[in-house]
Amino acid sequence: MIDSSNKLSKFWKSLAIALALCAPLFIYFSTAQSIVSIWNSSETFAHGYIIAPISLWLIWQRRDIISRIEISPYWPALLILAACGFGWLLADLADVQVVKQYTFVTMIPASALFVLGLRMSWAMAFPLMFLLLAVPFGEIFIGPLINITADFTVAALQMTGIPVLREGTTFAIPSGNWSVVEACSGVRYLISSFTLGCLYAYLTYRSYTRRALFIAFAIIVPIVANGLRAYMIVMIGHLSSMTLAVGFDHLIYGWLFFGLVMFLMFWVGSIWREPTDTPASESKIAAADTPMTEAKTSQVLVAAVTAILCISFWPFYANYLDRAGANTAVVNLESFHSEWKDVPVIANWTLGYMPANAEFNHAYQRDAYTVGMAIRYYRNQTHESALISSSNQLVQSKDPVWHQTSEVAQHELISNIPLDVIESTLKDNVGRNVLVWRWYWIDDRFTSNAYKAKLLQAKEKFLMRGDDGAAIIFYASFADKPDEARIAMRQFLSEHMAPLNSTLSQNKKH
Repeated sequence: MIDSSNKLSKFWKSLAIALALCAPLFIYFSTAQSIVSIWNSSETFAHGYIIAPISLWLIWQRRDIISRIEISPYWPALLILAACGFGWLLADLADVQVVKQYTFVTMIPASALFVLGLRMSWAMAFPLMFLLLAVPFGEIFIGPLINITADFTVAALQMTGIPVLREGTTFAIPSGNWSVVEACSGVRYLISSFTLGCLYAYLTYRSYTRRALFIAFAIIVPIVANGLRAYMIVMIGHLSSMTLAVGFDHLIYGWLFFGLVMFLMFWVGSIWREPTDTPASESKIAAADTPMTEAKTSQVLVAAVTAILCISFWPFYANYLDRAGANTAVVNLESFHSEWKDVPVIANWTLGYMPANAEFNHAYQRDAYTVGMAIRYYRNQTHESALISSSNQLVQSKDPVWHQTSEVAQHELISNIPLDVIESTLKDNVGRNVLVWRWYWIDDRFTSNAYKAKLLQAKEKFLMRGDDGAAIIFYASFADKPDEARIAMRQFLSEHMAPLNSTLSQNKKH
């Protein structure tokens, strides 16, 4: 009778734990779905499919020690679980998908810590945290990695004695022209190396110092190796008179080289391999970690239900805020008026921005000054129509005419009013230069900082004032010096800052 009662108790405990750990997957299904969709659409993150199986396998490998640790809910972890939910809410309000994904995945180890207890969760710490590598993160490094690769390649070519004419991430050598694009950034190598490096360090070393050093090694090596890869591909193309390594074959060379580098990295790492824990040592750890008494079934059930309720609250509240701040009014930007003469805009340049609720595209001229002005106004934003997104670019990635050669932060003083902008230089295939200033308008204020803009957007939605925002783009052509364009834009803005503010603010009122 007692044995039957124990079996029933274990069944209810197991069911409660399973429901608590799986609850985030069902409650945040749309967030989980967004992760899988990126795995499907990007080869860079296709490894995400194997992260969860690896985590389960690692836990299975430690099943003996885990089975000897009693379950004891750790109630302080409820604060961590609530923080994850609140973080997800803020990320949802600001529409920061990667933060939503990270907070969602973090709920799983946080739920384990809360329901299973501190000691059992510690025994599974790495497998649980390894789940975070399933989140498709790394695109933020593409730009810096492109620049690093271009710098490395150009420097190596010059050291080889080959003359190089560089403009941004595009450069020319006597045998032909080359460009470092997203596929050449090495972000795939870096993410793959980091993921494998974490797993290898956990399985191979026991010292936290050695694990940290190897993981750092796994980050540095692919960055350097990608620079060497790019240099070798350019050299192969140069020495073969541009007949080899100029098409798909250079990607094949890249992966073969990366495979060789990974083999050498793990071989070097194996030199400092440490012995794995023996069964005897694991028994001692289990004995030291085991609490005096296991939690009652009722305590585990209460912890599991509490975890599920805590996890469930945030999506419902986010949905409430969305409905409360929705605005169905029509956006009208044509009320903006200028005394300057209206002239045609640049015909063959199209902004690579997501579709907006309203668009404004005009160019104005007075005396020697010609200034273009574009506004993209967003309301009730979605993933397909968002103000702040990596998809919003001045020039589309495959634009056949225009390419961006530089981008810097610029501080301006317009009629004694400070204005921070992102200044970019564009160039077309016939040599025309265009200087572009762009910034955001949110919460009746201007900012060029995308992170600040996201926080302002989250604040507005949290206060149920909607998510209205606009991307503001000014541009002017120049022949030799960018100052020609800056003077024109300063003059136009000094006369039109007030009308611009008024036009945007009138649309927000509802």
